[in-house]
Amino acid sequence: MTLPARWRLIARAGGMLAALLAYLVLHGSWRLIGRRSPWPPRFLGRIARVVGVRTTVVGSPVPRDVLYLANHQSWIDILAIAGASGSAFVAKGELRDAPLVGWLCTLNHTLFVDRGDRLGVARQIDTLRQALLADHPVTVFPEGTTSAPGELLPFKAALLGAIDPPPPGLRVQPVYLDYGDAHEVAWLGDEPGTTNAARVLARAGRIGLTIHFLEPFDPAGMGRKAVANRARDAIAAAMRQGST
Repeated sequence: MTLPARWRLIARAGGMLAALLAYLVLHGSWRLIGRRSPWPPRFLGRIARVVGVRTTVVGSPVPRDVLYLANHQSWIDILAIAGASGSAFVAKGELRDAPLVGWLCTLNHTLFVDRGDRLGVARQIDTLRQALLADHPVTVFPEGTTSAPGELLPFKAALLGAIDPPPPGLRVQPVYLDYGDAHEVAWLGDEPGTTNAARVLARAGRIGLTIHFLEPFDPAGMGRKAVANRARDAIAAAMRQGST
């Protein structure tokens, strides 16, 4: 790692620590007086900005009674969506062990799942169903892992059993995350979370991310596979439109 890259990593890590201390005071103050804290998703959004992400939001996120289904490239996805919408998350279990980011996600009601734990799917579905009854959005990354830039993997429908049938009034909103030409932020394969985080923090320049909140739809009567396919088709169409 070059000296300038090392300094960028140190500066951004220091900025994350400073933001953490400030937001922990705010979060603790709300909890101390018995109020629900609004600070965890705001803090995650702040961390995205410290990392160098400049987020543009297209469309309107449904604020509650909604399940977001999004494509997935990076741990930054969680920071940015949380900051833009206040969403909680269902994320792969490996993220729990990522330094700092994993712990921050637990503050924001993240449900970590092991996609290979077939015996635990029923429990995970029940936990997700309970989360959908709260007054905040919930995001699922139905590809089941991160995908390469410009790639959209098949959507896995197992966890969508939580909305088959859906809670009354629930809508599904597809979300397309577009990093433009910032391909190196992708967290792929067996790359350790610490390695990816260090590479992103040491990166020169800004990371442009456009979050497209696409048209929501009513999943009632569709079945989980049809819901997954409809959301994927919407995101794929947005990807094609963005590439033209």
